[in-house]
Amino acid sequence: MDRFPSTTLLPEAFQGTSSDDITEQLGYIWYQIKTPLIVPLMKILLVVCLAMSIMLFIERVYMAIVILFLKIFGQKPEKRYKWETIKDDVELGNSAYPMVLVQIPMYNEREVYSLSIGAACGLSWPSDRIIIQVLDDSTDPVIKDMVEIECQRWKSKGINIKYEIRDNRNGYKAGALKEGLKHNYVKLCDYVAIFDADFQPEPDFLWRTVPFLVHNPEIGLVQARWKFVNSDECLMTRMQEMSLDYHFTVEQEVGSSTYAFFGFNGTAGVWRIAAINEAGGWKDRTTVEDMDLAVRASLKGWKFVYVGALKVRNELPSTFKAYRYQQHRWSCGPANLFRKMVVEIWRNKVSTTVFLLGFICNIRRRGSFWFRNVRMSLGRSYVQSGRQLFRDRTYERD
Repeated sequence: MDRFPSTTLLPEAFQGTSSDDITEQLGYIWYQIKTPLIVPLMKILLVVCLAMSIMLFIERVYMAIVILFLKIFGQKPEKRYKWETIKDDVELGNSAYPMVLVQIPMYNEREVYSLSIGAACGLSWPSDRIIIQVLDDSTDPVIKDMVEIECQRWKSKGINIKYEIRDNRNGYKAGALKEGLKHNYVKLCDYVAIFDADFQPEPDFLWRTVPFLVHNPEIGLVQARWKFVNSDECLMTRMQEMSLDYHFTVEQEVGSSTYAFFGFNGTAGVWRIAAINEAGGWKDRTTVEDMDLAVRASLKGWKFVYVGALKVRNELPSTFKAYRYQQHRWSCGPANLFRKMVVEIWRNKVSTTVFLLGFICNIRRRGSFWFRNVRMSLGRSYVQSGRQLFRDRTYERD
């Protein structure tokens, strides 16, 4: 086989020159391309980031004004909506209380499964008007046996608890919740309370949330606040607590009190099952199935209520790996959801401008971690490009 000299693979302009000369010429070509292309692109990206920063500043000022108004005039959810304790009826008996389903999705939760099941079984509600549904997607057979035994233990105490498993994990959490609603006994239920495996509601949780749904047929969701039991474990959990406290104290409160829309937090909330069904049920097309359902339900006209005074205990991610996974899911999912739903939002009869702004703000909040990193990276890259351009211009003059 004939061999070609290496010089034949080079353009004619580079033939007969040394490798150092070729490197210098390639570097010169790169500098010539970078000036008209890369620098303008970096300027455009910086303008976009500046616009987002201005939007963020305006949003902060707006939220501060709303929160101040709520504090001064004491606009609590119980004043904005009808709320009355469900009273006993001698004739109807326990049938005066709505049927409530409590869903607990699990996946290899060795450390916390007994706490969450115990807290759900300890909810104060007529025993014949509540169903505890444990949705176990665990892949470890030992853990599955432990969870099933725990369910059987509570069932022997008279608790109406169901242990449900699947042959696969299609759809992950969204798939488990969707399959859980397909069982025949769910048709008897009016509302569904959802708790992740590390959440422990207080016994009076249903007494403080269900009345909003009973007395206000336009409400589709009642969301409670999170209370972190391990916030002092390390510096990372402390920083998470400060960030999430702002989210619940300000962002969720403002969304609930103004346009009655906010992103469902995926747990510690009670849904009207009719609202879930009308919105199309759970979908696994993104990693933020909770926000997906909330957006679709709001487009159907359902209102949401946030009860900040009601707190549900849970744990924060205490390892960097778990925290990184959580932040990746929270930052990438909303943008993907917006891409898939922007046309549907635009065509909806609901006030498009108000809803679109609210949705974008929710995306911005949940993607703030990613946005800060991008903004800092662009800033550093722009400064470095500017310095390099200055050196190139100086070199050309010399």
